[in-house]
Amino acid sequence: MQKIEITPENVGVRLDMFLTEIEPELSRSNIKNLITKGIVLVGNEQKKAGYSLKLGDIVTYSIPEPVKVNVCPQCIPIDIVYEDKDLAVINKPQGLAVHPSAGHEDHTLVNALLFHFKDLSGINGELRPGIVHRLDKDTSGLMLVAKNDFAHRGLAEQIANKTCVRRYYALLEGRLKEGGHIETYIARDPHHRKKMAVSHDPNDRLAITDYKIIRLFEKYTFAEFQLKTGRTHQIRVHAQYLGHPVVGDVAYGYKKQEFKLNGQLLHSHYIEFTHPRTQERLNFEAPLPEYFQHVLDILEAREKGKI
Repeated sequence: MQKIEITPENVGVRLDMFLTEIEPELSRSNIKNLITKGIVLVGNEQKKAGYSLKLGDIVTYSIPEPVKVNVCPQCIPIDIVYEDKDLAVINKPQGLAVHPSAGHEDHTLVNALLFHFKDLSGINGELRPGIVHRLDKDTSGLMLVAKNDFAHRGLAEQIANKTCVRRYYALLEGRLKEGGHIETYIARDPHHRKKMAVSHDPNDRLAITDYKIIRLFEKYTFAEFQLKTGRTHQIRVHAQYLGHPVVGDVAYGYKKQEFKLNGQLLHSHYIEFTHPRTQERLNFEAPLPEYFQHVLDILEAREKGKI
């Protein structure tokens, strides 16, 4: 049984949206089912999914026991940056899907985790053991993996409360004028169900991203993004919203690309969080993948007139 007191940053947030933040791998429909069944209470009362949270509210809930994992362990190499009995930090390569789905039934990060780690958290259900947050298949970089439910809940709560710092490097099309702050709603693209899009409906999910310029090139911008929320495709959607999509992102950006790439140049390079058990503040960095650095090297050489 989990009890969470509502703090100022979550005042006014819908109950279902708040729980989706706390339990990011449960679908919104699953969250609503838990609320409808009375498994989620505010104080000692059952509330509707759209209940607006108030300061000091105590949200109490429990997650049903997970279904036994039916995903097969597979010997897929993974870069383990840090590991202890509660959690691990891994550096995911581009091209590796995080969890099984249509078209990616195996050879995913979950298959690899089940091979490399004896224990993983189970509150994600049968397809996503240990996964606290996701990276797109073609986004590389640091991810948190929980080895037990205690660690999972502690890490997920930090993500929901925005105390987990996640920074990404991206190469963008065109030249940004300045850094800034983006705050929009995000929902499924009504015309392309596999994509997300900026929405103007406050009932959709709030998405907040900060960004700054690292290096300007003639036709590109090397930038850093910091997630304040963790929505599906958030940085890619917000980059498109700025008018400067991520290089290599043919879904949200240009179909015609200058460089021969296998996906977007987007890399989760920095993560910082408080260890749920020790309360120690930890941070980790992952260098740019070779293919990303190679493109930057080409752009630097052009700027210096070497090519």
